[in-house]
Amino acid sequence: MAQELVHSRVEANGAVRVVTLDRAERRNALNIEMLDQLTALFSVEPPPEERVTVIRAEGPVFCAGIDLKERESNGTATSATAIEQMLRSVETYPMPVVAVVQGDAIAGGNELALHCDIAVAVNTARFGMSLAQIGLAPSWFLAKRLIEVGGPVFARRMLLLGDPIPSTRMAELGLIHAAVDPADLDAEAAAVIDRLAANAPLSLRAMKAVLVRQMEFRDDIEHADVDALVETARFSDDCKEGIAARLEKRQPTFKGS
Repeated sequence: MAQELVHSRVEANGAVRVVTLDRAERRNALNIEMLDQLTALFSVEPPPEERVTVIRAEGPVFCAGIDLKERESNGTATSATAIEQMLRSVETYPMPVVAVVQGDAIAGGNELALHCDIAVAVNTARFGMSLAQIGLAPSWFLAKRLIEVGGPVFARRMLLLGDPIPSTRMAELGLIHAAVDPADLDAEAAAVIDRLAANAPLSLRAMKAVLVRQMEFRDDIEHADVDALVETARFSDDCKEGIAARLEKRQPTFKGS
């Protein structure tokens, strides 16, 4: 049964539910409607027959992150809160979530893929966090995930440099399940999905809960001062300049204010 949403599609077929980002004309950039809908989709209790949810995308790009044009039009605070809520709902969904990455996963798209339990990508895709290049900084929640996935050295490279990392390197480091030829993506994804669907559902649910709970301890670390630094960057003149430069496809001029 297919469910049509704004900029997304949902198809549930017994053990497997497929959520497809469908905003290819904007590189599947996440606007408020998409964030709210994805949060709702992953905030419900799965039906008894469901074993795994798949996140896919239309077009050449998996997801380019937050829609910068909408962010500038509607303000910054709502987008930051909404993407954290969405990613948290994916991360804590009771059953496994698989990302099938057919193209670049950048910023919020990178976080979406890495908040899934398993990611399979084409070998031409890139994963990256370009926030420093446009005057933004990741929240505590977003940075925490990168450290959980790859450790401090990996997180430093991805965040401080901001350059995308090839999916082949991500696979070599064990940060995603596999990076395969584009022609093999569907078969590789199906093999993973079928293996998950064949496993005991109560075991999957229990293991997912264990994994999520093990990582929650970092949320209790005092980080109000870090949040303040992130907010300063988000509302800075440099951030306005960085986003304008990205939309205008030019190099930004940062002044540290």
